[in-house]
Amino acid sequence: MSDKFIRRSRKTAARIVGGEMVVLSVVDSSLYNLNAIASLVWQAADGATPLRAIVEERIVPHFEIDAETAYRDALELVVALGRHGILEVSDTPITAETP
Repeated sequence: MSDKFIRRSRKTAARIVGGEMVVLSVVDSSLYNLNAIASLVWQAADGATPLRAIVEERIVPHFEIDAETAYRDALELVVALGRHGILEVSDTPITAETP
């Protein structure tokens, strides 16, 4: 199974409000409140770091979850956020030049 690369969409604005990450889609003004794990994934979504590395370095050490379960859950999350246009999801690194 190939890994995924994720990048925050350029069509969003995000802020931490009351300890929660809030993401606004500028396309349709939808608001998304991200929980602690989703916030870690969001903050690490640089387009260059594989999702598996994000999970292993940022999630597994801080939460009582094994790496495979965490990866499956994170993949489900990023696919859903990708469908909403909040994250860009790719099988290859996403560069600054990638539209």
